[in-house]
Amino acid sequence: MVTPKIHAAILASPGMGHLIPTMELAKRLTTHHGFDVTVFIVTTDSSDSDRTTTSKILQQTSNFNGINVVVTPPVDVSDKLDPNNPSLGLRIVLTMFESLPYIQSQILSMKFPPSVLIVDLFGTMVLPMARDLHMSTYVFFATNAWFSAVSIYLPFITNEAFSRHANDHEPLLIPGCEPLRFEDTLETFVAPWGPIHEGYVEAVKEILSVDGILMNTWQDLEPAAIKAVTENGILGQFAKGPVYSIGPLVRTVEPKEKTEGEKLILSWLDKQPDESVIYLSFGSGGTMSEAQMRELAYGLELSKQRFIWVVRQPMEEDASAAFFNTGKGGDGLAVVDYLPEGFVNRTSELGICVPMWAPQAEILKHPATGGFVTHCGWNSVLESILSGVPMVAWPLYAEQKMNATLLSEELGVAVRVKATDGGMVCREQIAMLIRRVMVDEDDICMRVKVKEYKLSGEKALSMFGSSHESLCQMAKDCEVHLHLNSEAKCRGA
Repeated sequence: MVTPKIHAAILASPGMGHLIPTMELAKRLTTHHGFDVTVFIVTTDSSDSDRTTTSKILQQTSNFNGINVVVTPPVDVSDKLDPNNPSLGLRIVLTMFESLPYIQSQILSMKFPPSVLIVDLFGTMVLPMARDLHMSTYVFFATNAWFSAVSIYLPFITNEAFSRHANDHEPLLIPGCEPLRFEDTLETFVAPWGPIHEGYVEAVKEILSVDGILMNTWQDLEPAAIKAVTENGILGQFAKGPVYSIGPLVRTVEPKEKTEGEKLILSWLDKQPDESVIYLSFGSGGTMSEAQMRELAYGLELSKQRFIWVVRQPMEEDASAAFFNTGKGGDGLAVVDYLPEGFVNRTSELGICVPMWAPQAEILKHPATGGFVTHCGWNSVLESILSGVPMVAWPLYAEQKMNATLLSEELGVAVRVKATDGGMVCREQIAMLIRRVMVDEDDICMRVKVKEYKLSGEKALSMFGSSHESLCQMAKDCEVHLHLNSEAKCRGA
């Protein structure tokens, strides 16, 4: 009897930070585990969304047999949001809800419907439909085990503990993990009695009932947190199914035709000494105020280091303003108009400013790149580690403060910025931290440690590595579920 191929549907919520790891998981399941995969990409109505970058990622999957991509029609949820406080998380959730009927109709119309559904944190509303269709259900935490542990424990944290955390700034105690300090906390934990918090708690309850949880991390990177979420005596007792660490899943540098802008950047890098260039980018959604951007420019100039800086239009009071507008070209102004007068000319021999987007994976892998000023989005973190590049951690929103703490205090592969009481990171500190990463001999251990984690991450994904074996076990579990379902249908017939 021929064993049928497992067909998995994977749902990617809006945003490049969600799409990238989803596509990498799809590639891994097809090339290493023989799955057929349908990826649903949920899109927004934003006319400024980064279609160019999305297109590049989708082009990379065109060479992978077994991957089918379905892009949902864009939906407009702006009328359901508070214009004075347009919560990023709420906008993503509402967009997912609006896209649900289309996703369901597509799955029901498939000649060979999927037997497995994998969603991220924002896709839990699809899980009841999957169970009705007798599909195996999985949730993919496209981030670290520490954040996964905090999320898993969320429904069991008492109101008293939340009160002490939100009002008295006491840390949240998470079994088996480092406590979550108030200064690293998330919006949902600062306002624990609001609808956003309640919605997240309900989502986590759904997550705890799935057949398995996937995490984009690996054993050697976070041994304590992974132990906490997998062992029954700690947090593993709360989840119905097993927890699999399957990372690091990151963008791969693949041969492709480069644009003129990409050629310019990479040819400039080719002329620089090894590990001499600091790369600055705050992700596909990160923004900062005009005053902070100017302070960063002055700090970069003071550091006297070679650089590549991806410059986005400054935005006041919204660090995630570009999340749904990653292709936005601003208000017609050039990069030079956002920066201090004369900055570009004064630094023309040292570095280049790139508007909006740069080939990050290629830049980080380049021998000339020696450091990364990053917002600490988990995709960027993993790309930096897998390139052996130490970081200046500058978190902006979501769980990025937790990531920054993990990188700087536990792993020792980054130094972290500290804002003043006014929320500004001053130029002197910026220059000092950049120099610490790039040239200070006292911090050479950062470069050594990140290269060690690079090797351990590669080993985890290799044959018989911890993450490869973990995903193999998940694939076997899916196969068992498929056979049980087939036998049940035969008995029913």
